[in-house]
Amino acid sequence: MAQGKKPRLVGINHVAIEVDDIDQALDWYGQIFEFTLRGKGERNAFIDMGDQFVNITRVPNYGAAGEEKRHIGFVVDDRSRIIELAKAAGARFVEGPFLDFLDPWGNRLEIIEYSNIQFTKAPHVLRGMGLDLDKNDKAKKELADKGMVDDAWV
Repeated sequence: MAQGKKPRLVGINHVAIEVDDIDQALDWYGQIFEFTLRGKGERNAFIDMGDQFVNITRVPNYGAAGEEKRHIGFVVDDRSRIIELAKAAGARFVEGPFLDFLDPWGNRLEIIEYSNIQFTKAPHVLRGMGLDLDKNDKAKKELADKGMVDDAWV
């Protein structure tokens, strides 16, 4: 990435919906929508939406005043300067396996690079955005396992 160039937002990988009970939330959403449950744990459930997903997140003391209020996953074309730019903006980083930090209002932002995830923009959309992006082998396999492979990847 060229020095001084900022990463361009490409899309949203996922949205986290905060709840106080995962099972109740899944039951409620299941009354309204047909969905495939990708996985479920004590704090999270993941609902597939093709190449995107919704994260149902249990928040202890939901509704109580807290620092981390919301969580959203942003997809970027290149994350190489994110840490530098976020630090310069005064972001506070969150410990963990991902590139997460808080905005000044307590929103947790998880930054994911387009090449590493299932989320896919159609070729004509990428062209219209002026982007030439590809997926890594792991992301291609995840898409292939769901029957969502572009013929150019085979």
